[in-house]
Amino acid sequence: MAPSSEPGNDLFRPRKGRLYHFLSLWCSACALPRGAMFEDNVQALVRRFYALQSERVEAYHLLEEGHRAYLRSGPDYDFIRYRQLVHEITVGFNGISREILQIKGKLEGPHGRPDLAHHLGRIQEKEKEKLELTVQLQLAKQNVQDHPEVESHPQEVRELKHKLIQTIEAISEILQDFKYDSEEAP
Repeated sequence: MAPSSEPGNDLFRPRKGRLYHFLSLWCSACALPRGAMFEDNVQALVRRFYALQSERVEAYHLLEEGHRAYLRSGPDYDFIRYRQLVHEITVGFNGISREILQIKGKLEGPHGRPDLAHHLGRIQEKEKEKLELTVQLQLAKQNVQDHPEVESHPQEVRELKHKLIQTIEAISEILQDFKYDSEEAP
């Protein structure tokens, strides 16, 4: 479906620039030689992890904005644009996760900080859970919009929101543990 000139049909364009900026920065960072991206000390790895986690948070915001725009494009959803957005954000998430796993490997190995590596592993597990819940919530929100007569859909949205909040709180707790442990000398 080609976008029309009607207001509201260009819902994905306003933030598209931010997404491309985010992805281009991320991709240009990935093109740097590993020595330029990582210093070989624990604090540099910790700082890089925090930068990656911030990028992941921004990607979630873009995904949520895109989903809201997608829902506003209903009932004739602009699925092609939304699918492209999801693809681009997924590429970003995959790159972020891959780099965090590299940091985890460095902390397990040459840097001798298995405590921090363990926290990163737990964060990765919870982030995977968060992404899965986010997708389920988006589908549930669309079901509410498409089938308002089905009484169980709003309850499903509430339950998924609750699970998502619990997962985000668990991530925050692990991040606090990571921060505390990373400030301690090995």
